[in-house]
Amino acid sequence: MNGPARITALAVALVGMVLSMSGCNRLAARDQLNKGVEAYKGAHYEEAIEHFQRATQLDPSLPMAKSYLATALAQNVVAGLDTPDNLSTAQQAIDIFNEVLAKDPHDVNSMKQIAGIEFQVKKLDLAKTWQKKVLQEDPKDPEAAYTVGVIDWMLAHQNALSALSPAGLNDDGEGNAKAPKKVMEPLKDQNAPLVEEGLQYLNQAVAIRPNYDDAMAYLNLIYRRKADVDWGNATAQKDDLAQAEMWRTKAMGTRKANEAKKNQGPGGITMGDNGELK
Repeated sequence: MNGPARITALAVALVGMVLSMSGCNRLAARDQLNKGVEAYKGAHYEEAIEHFQRATQLDPSLPMAKSYLATALAQNVVAGLDTPDNLSTAQQAIDIFNEVLAKDPHDVNSMKQIAGIEFQVKKLDLAKTWQKKVLQEDPKDPEAAYTVGVIDWMLAHQNALSALSPAGLNDDGEGNAKAPKKVMEPLKDQNAPLVEEGLQYLNQAVAIRPNYDDAMAYLNLIYRRKADVDWGNATAQKDDLAQAEMWRTKAMGTRKANEAKKNQGPGGITMGDNGELK
């Protein structure tokens, strides 16, 4: 065999070996992926992380491997804990979800996961930003709208406590009409945008899901923050508190109805939206 022929034969053999090895790696990666899923289902998150990491190493193009890895990492994030290790785990999961989004910018699951992680580590503004991205992709997502409203209430509530506490005052939940002007005027300016946005998104959540009792409960709470914003206007505050009470009552009634429906026994045969019997 002459020189060129030997080189051609060697190249063909090497290509065959590479293809064979890549095929073996893909099979091994899928095996690791399956093992990771089983470990995750059993709540063995550290074990699941190891399998998913191995799967991504063996086959970086394996669908869902990175998403599964990031999801498993997210399960190890402890809500409210700001230790370096916890924040590092959170960021690692976020970075991997961002890698997924780099290939598929419309992956709503990754957006929701990032929003949830940011919420857990108390980066509320970032969490809100990601929930709004979810709504850009799916304007009919009630949980995303609800979460934006909840975050707005949390921020407004914290602002109220921070303003009242140094003055030796407690939040009365009814507009703090007796608090001094020097406390309430800055608070009004600070909370007005949060209250306006919170009302918008919580109402949106209820419009999408009419029996959303949690969203109704937060409408009660955000109207009580609106009473702060309307400080100095007794008529407006009275209306705010009436709205708050209306939503509180509606939330209680809707929650009771939802629980009753949940506790009902199985009914007869019904037709699903897709025409299938269930």
